[in-house]
Amino acid sequence: MRGQCGPWAALMLGMLLTSALLTACAATVTSGGDKLKVVAAENFWGSIAAQVGGDHVVVTNIINNPAADPHDYEATAQDARAFADAQYAIVNGAGYDAWAQQLIDANPSAGRKELDIAKLVGKKEGENEHLWYSPDYVLKAADQLTADYKALDATNATYFDQQNATFKNETLKEYKSLGANIKAKYARTPIGITEPVFGYMAEALGLTILTPESFIKAIDEGHDPSAADKATYDEQIATKQIKVFIYNSQNTTPDVDALRTKAQAAGIQVVTVTETLTPAGATFQEWQAAQLKALQQALATATGR
Repeated sequence: MRGQCGPWAALMLGMLLTSALLTACAATVTSGGDKLKVVAAENFWGSIAAQVGGDHVVVTNIINNPAADPHDYEATAQDARAFADAQYAIVNGAGYDAWAQQLIDANPSAGRKELDIAKLVGKKEGENEHLWYSPDYVLKAADQLTADYKALDATNATYFDQQNATFKNETLKEYKSLGANIKAKYARTPIGITEPVFGYMAEALGLTILTPESFIKAIDEGHDPSAADKATYDEQIATKQIKVFIYNSQNTTPDVDALRTKAQAAGIQVVTVTETLTPAGATFQEWQAAQLKALQQALATATGR
């Protein structure tokens, strides 16, 4: 986890929780005539929730800025009110958005459902929390969203099933096709990453990550990598052991910038990824497909095939 709350941040969060608690109202199961009020801590899950819910949900995304780092996000009174009024709350979990869970816990409601993605897929704090980069977890989330929507709005159960089928079989077609093609053609290609955001996708694509795990963990937690890990990474770049260098532009450090510069100087292909939807307003599949296309091109250039 990058970033920690200091005393002042903790005090402000406490004030937000108290304010929201005073204004909270119990969520109720919809009769089918009203749209479900859904709040997602991050817009990548919110995009999926909106597409699965279609015309029968209205989704509010708390993290909606491509420049924002969800790890370090400071909740506002408006965020607290949004969760207080929600009929359905979605968090990533595994410690990634603890601030959102605190807001939800401060405003209990018997009628509100909550989806914690990490709990859904069996991940806990300390493990790679970038769950939306796993194609399997995305599909599991879509299925759970559908089940929860049906529980909250039984009148439109058939509609939600149809939306889910369309999302998985048609909307995600390019996303899944790109992944399958990359895996078929470039599996076992060695790559370098700087932190775990792309880890699940790299695994799904069959790519081989050469970066020392301790280096990845240090960058993710906001620590300085060891001299030995830096030397190892430098050697991998200098000798072109890695074919593609992938970095998260929303978590750059002097060490990451130095490695990117060295990779470019060595003629290694560089691919940029982000934690949240980019550009703002993009759908989950548009964002992911664009990144996969960039990776596919980089791999083609690097391997000559």
